[in-house]
Amino acid sequence: MGMNLNTGNQGDVTPVMNVTPLIDVVLVLLIIFMVLTPLLTKKFWVHTPKQEKKEVEEEQPKDPTPPLVLRISADKTITVNSQVVGYDELPERLKRMFAARDDHTLFFDAEDAVPYGYAVQVMDQARAGHAVTIATLIQALSGEAANGAAPPDGSAPPAPPAPPAAPPAAPAP
Repeated sequence: MGMNLNTGNQGDVTPVMNVTPLIDVVLVLLIIFMVLTPLLTKKFWVHTPKQEKKEVEEEQPKDPTPPLVLRISADKTITVNSQVVGYDELPERLKRMFAARDDHTLFFDAEDAVPYGYAVQVMDQARAGHAVTIATLIQALSGEAANGAAPPDGSAPPAPPAPPAAPPAAPAP
């Protein structure tokens, strides 16, 4: 309790508010709300129907024409889908191959030992053979194009069926 003792003039009264009880009340209310707040949270339980899990096989669309892959080996041998092609006959061969296709995309792969200038000259020859998009490979392609299954006339045998997808891994507990 606080008390104001005025030693001066007896007629002057100075009002002073005692804040100690106010602080006590506020602290008690704070403690009450801190205790009640965790009790006020409501939990909702959602019951979902159990799902029967079936393994679904993804059907990948089969590409009837494998991509054209132009490779240059270290000895400057040019191959298109494993068919050896000469430097001068490359544009004519690619024109015939692209005539049988809708897309004019050519995948280009050169070994590290091939001189840069020669690789650019071969790409210029491919561009002269109506290759609109020349995509450089950084990894070997998988499938028939890597094995050279497409004949040089542009026709291609049907692609093999895709391997079945692996089942998804079980979640960790």
